[in-house]
Amino acid sequence: MPTIVLSAADRPPSDLRGGAVTVGNFDGVHRGHASLIAALKNAGRQVGGPAVALTFDPHPMTLLAPGRISAPLTTLADRTELLHAAGADAVVVLRTTPELLAIQARDFLAEVLGNQFSVKAVVEGYNFRFGQKRAGDVELLRTWCREQQVDLTIVPPLLHEGEPVSSGRVRGALTAGDVGDALNLLCRPYRLRGTVAKGAKRGRSLGFPTANLDRPETLVPGDGVYAGRAVLPDGAVWPAAANIGPNPTFGENLRKVEAHLIGFEGDLYGRPLALDFVARLRDLQKFAGPEALVKQLRHDVAEAKRLAGERAAP
Repeated sequence: MPTIVLSAADRPPSDLRGGAVTVGNFDGVHRGHASLIAALKNAGRQVGGPAVALTFDPHPMTLLAPGRISAPLTTLADRTELLHAAGADAVVVLRTTPELLAIQARDFLAEVLGNQFSVKAVVEGYNFRFGQKRAGDVELLRTWCREQQVDLTIVPPLLHEGEPVSSGRVRGALTAGDVGDALNLLCRPYRLRGTVAKGAKRGRSLGFPTANLDRPETLVPGDGVYAGRAVLPDGAVWPAAANIGPNPTFGENLRKVEAHLIGFEGDLYGRPLALDFVARLRDLQKFAGPEALVKQLRHDVAEAKRLAGERAAP
């Protein structure tokens, strides 16, 4: 089933009604979200209806506290694709509006889940909050489901190394540059998206041309040098060595995202590019001059190629 975009007042298509629904932002679609979707799929089978993941765009905090909103872990397109891949039969995106955010918690259950989706089952996480000012909680949901004779599944936290997997934990790992920990929490490499812009072309003069990622759409990991894979718009995948941060060797303080696509030749300016982070190679450092930097870059590229693999065709 395709992804459907609705307002809070819209009635979904008939084939999305009468099944199981889960509601959430699902930023990152991490392992905890995957366990929730697995339970959703099972609940849909039990009631003989679709398994529907209901999410929001933009994130509610964009309207409620725009100065406090963090960069997302996934674009909307990636989020919906990942939810489908996790097992959701359909993904419904509710447009976030002031009117939606003003709906009282119990009214949200009655109007959206009850009247619009005619749910037979609801699946949520142990810390689910909803409605105006996030006043609704699992106990209110439990009461409503009991009154409406709707099946309810509360999914416990998924633990990794003794702590719950969460979007905040993924964000913390990335901010610290620990893309390995983020990979374990996501069960896939973290993906950064942006558009290639023209830079100073210093990498080209050193023998390591780079694609400069401008206007990143998702959270930029902490400063450092990384092994990764660059995904082109045609689906081709190239191993890459990526540098995030300033360039202290040349006295540059501007924080940038630069990726050397190993073995690639061509013009990427103005094209979208995705970077999948496989491993952190080292911290940034200031070198004595270009020769010392080039020596280190050769080592970085060899390590990135070893860790990220050879080029993969689309």
